Amino acid sequence: MTGLFISELERTFKRKKTAAVLAVYAGLLAFIWFFFQRGGISFFDADHDVKIDSLNSAPLLLRDLSFAITFIVIPMFVADSFNGEYTSGALRMVLIRPHHRVKLFFVKWAVQCLLVFIILCITWLVGTCLGRMVMPHVNETTFLGGQTLGTVGALLYSLKFYGICFCIFIAVISIGSILSVLMPNSILSYVATIGALIGSVYVSDKLSFFFSVTDSVFHELSRPNSEFLVNLLFPILLISLIINLFVWKKKEWVG
Repeated sequence: MTGLFISELERTFKRKKTAAVLAVYAGLLAFIWFFFQRGGISFFDADHDVKIDSLNSAPLLLRDLSFAITFIVIPMFVADSFNGEYTSGALRMVLIRPHHRVKLFFVKWAVQCLLVFIILCITWLVGTCLGRMVMPHVNETTFLGGQTLGTVGALLYSLKFYGICFCIFIAVISIGSILSVLMPNSILSYVATIGALIGSVYVSDKLSFFFSVTDSVFHELSRPNSEFLVNLLFPILLISLIINLFVWKKKEWVG
């Protein structure tokens, strides 16, 4: 299992698309931070603006970058990993070895989750550290819903905010992996994933978190005793993983 994981990591980071997407994200991160310093104003959602300070900069930085993660970074990574290797024939070279298909799926899925986790960690570190050094220093800040938090409270809020976003991104990875296995090429896989995320808004308003990740998380954290993860996100994640395993087992990879 460890050898499979290391092999998948090596293949992932050797792809030119991986380097290109990471470079684009790094550029966006620098670009957004530049305007953070210049403007000093961000938004919890379309109706609530907020002044950026040393305690709220990390969640607000992710707010401006979450669209790129959801609609560019994850779909491209997933399509390249789950579909690109199949259509190029590279996956056949892995599957002819005595590896269990389920193990290979979870390795590929875990590597995608790890990539997103690393991206979120870097974003959080940039938002937190540069926020403390560059943005106006405050002893307490107010988040959506009127929650006024001090230094420790704001740090815990930030970690919870990033944690929920990460769970949503895992669900996006899982949905994208299903479509990538079913589609005939990487481009259609990417388009299908984008279409599914946008289309979810029309299926139910409760699924709007796939389209506006951070806005939804700000609203969830503004409500007391929210059970958003237990009642909606975790079931979606579980169902998508079950479908993934079924499709992965039935797919004719080598023939």
